Amino acid sequence: MSRSQLIERKQQVIAEIQRARRELERVRMQPDPRSQRRAQELEAQLAGLMAEEHRLRLEIDRSKD
Repeated sequence: MSRSQLIERKQQVIAEIQRARRELERVRMQPDPRSQRRAQELEAQLAGLMAEEHRLRLEIDRSKD
């Protein structure tokens, strides 16, 4: 993947992180068990997205394109 593609993907991941955080905040305000399960799913999704963003950042730093 080229440096520009890595940067583009990183920007997409950052946007996904922001959306997931907003949804997580909204879901946490709802006390029902279904919302709690959704909050757990979103937390797991956020962890994966943050790991991907970190990996992309490292790849971008290493690329010379």
